[in-house]
Amino acid sequence: QLMGELGADLCVVRNDQTTLAGIRDINPSHIVISPGPGTPDDGGVSLSVLTELGADIPIFGVCLGHQCIGQAFGGVVKRAPRLMHGKTSMIYHKHDTLFVGVPSPFEATRYHSLIVEEATLPDCLKITAFTDEGEIMGVQHKTQPVFGVQFHPESILTPHGSKILKNFLDYRHQPART
Repeated sequence: QLMGELGADLCVVRNDQTTLAGIRDINPSHIVISPGPGTPDDGGVSLSVLTELGADIPIFGVCLGHQCIGQAFGGVVKRAPRLMHGKTSMIYHKHDTLFVGVPSPFEATRYHSLIVEEATLPDCLKITAFTDEGEIMGVQHKTQPVFGVQFHPESILTPHGSKILKNFLDYRHQPART
């Protein structure tokens, strides 16, 4: 809903009711892999979307989508030390792409029981946001236009969430020259 309010022309498809070919047929300018339920293994076509389309189409993973990014590129998703359902945390970030114009720290809403394990984070991903406890709250692929956040930018309890979403929508990928 917030993406639409920000001017995005939306086409919502369920990850368990589409295929890579179906997504290619839509020809999206951007893709959002939205929150759960479940684990990345329950995410339908999400893992394939990341590995097959991530080099060419900007992709933003939120919560489960963020976990899918971690797993798709070789990381491990595990139980979080604390359940975070409807709780807020202060999020610190490195002012990378999604966080330009967002203060650090800022308050964000969390609804999750799983996290991407930092020790298994693949070299192709960099941490862009984190909590006081060091839990990964944001990642960005180093060479592909793939971004993820564990928290919920769409929540009313994430005051700077609309800026993060706007930064993603404004992102224009420049494919590598061959």
